[in-house]
Amino acid sequence: MSYIENIYICLVAPLLIVVFCLKAEKKGQVLFLLGGMTACLLSSYVTTYLAKYVAVYTMSDVYADTLITAIEIAPIVEELMKFVPILFYILAVAPKKDDIAERVLMVSVGFATFENVCYLITNGSDDLADLLIRGFGTGAMHVVCGMILAAGLVLLSDAVWLRAAGTLGLLAVAVTYHGVYNVLVAQTGVARVIGFAIPLFTTLVVIISRKLVVRRIH
Repeated sequence: MSYIENIYICLVAPLLIVVFCLKAEKKGQVLFLLGGMTACLLSSYVTTYLAKYVAVYTMSDVYADTLITAIEIAPIVEELMKFVPILFYILAVAPKKDDIAERVLMVSVGFATFENVCYLITNGSDDLADLLIRGFGTGAMHVVCGMILAAGLVLLSDAVWLRAAGTLGLLAVAVTYHGVYNVLVAQTGVARVIGFAIPLFTTLVVIISRKLVVRRIH
């Protein structure tokens, strides 16, 4: 049995210590990394509770089906929980556009890191190839979902009503992307490989596209 609270404390403790040693402009990066880890911890609680609720509602034995949880519950909960620290940051600080994008990505990385550590402890570390594929695939998936949200918050920041409607739409896109990823990686064989490859391919396309845009500007 894995006690994710204990794992969380062990990971967060050194990061909290280093926050007090960093300059003010660097503290935000680490704090949002911690925010992503905290969002992952809370997501596990909420997802488990909803899985139990669905089981009671459908008169199942214990939990909702694992695949149903991965497809219908986890993507919604996780993307919303990742958005909470960003929403608080926007409402409390009114930051610059570039700062918003960086913070969103740090939350995504923190979330993916804690999720991968929990997966590693639960499933063991004997299959290095599987862990590398899963680690990079899941990490890239959370980063892509973060980029989707960051792009909307930056591009739609001029009008409040447009930002609100656009953010909800992009959250739906991120949830769908996340759900499709979960469907594919829950399979075996080629489908599983494709699922892990899609986020990596998407990230590569975004990086190349951004570099081409920067070159054209300059």
